[in-house]
Order: sequence, then C-alpha cells, then structure tokens
Amino acid sequence: MENSSLKQTFNLLKYTFGIVPIVAGADKFSNILTNWEQYINPSIAGMLPFSGATFMMIVGVIEIVAGILVLKKTEIGGYVVAAWLTVIALTLLLGFNYLDVAVRDLVMAVAAFSMAKISKIVAA
Repeated sequence: MENSSLKQTFNLLKYTFGIVPIVAGADKFSNILTNWEQYINPSIAGMLPFSGATFMMIVGVIEIVAGILVLKKTEIGGYVVAAWLTVIALTLLLGFNYLDVAVRDLVMAVAAFSMAKISKIVAA
C-alpha cells in the first residue's frame, strides 16, 4: 500500500514538473499568461546583448527542454528544474523584486529536488 501511495505522489510531481515548465516555456513566446519580461532583474537586463524578449525566448527553450527531461529522465530533470528554479529565485531576491514569486520558486525547487530523490526509490 505504501509503495502505491509513493508511486502516485511521484507521478503527480513528475507530471507537474514536466508539464508546467513546458507550458511556461512555450508562453515565453506569446506572453498569454503574463508579460515575462517584467521578471528580469534590471541589472541583468542592462547587461544583455539582446532584448528582454529575446532573453525570455531563450529561457523558454531551456524550460521546455527541462520539462521534457523531467518526463524522460526524471531524476536528472528534477535536479535541473530544482537548480533552475533556485537561480530564478536568487535573481529575484537580488533585485529585491517579486519576493513572493522568489519564495514560491524556492518552495517548488525543494519539491523538484524531492521528486528527483524519490525517483531513485520508485525506479528501484
């Protein structure tokens, strides 16, 4: 019974951390959900050799790849998503902008890291 519950929890995390990055990444090209450029730390935006929109499209590709990686190789993908969310949160914290989003991203990073750890147990 416990193994079934663990497997269900694992699958919920796997599909969440697989689908959400793919959707958010794809939205970087359309800005239907939000204007993603607003989340760029202004000091980072000033150093970019291209527009904020182009930067967010690059971010979108990375997120799509990360989501696919979670679906195909969950342990590795989980660590990638956890690291990515941590980097995003740190850039928001450094700019002292969108602190609520930064905290949320850190919580999601912990969940993605936990999913990666659980994947070893479920796969065994």
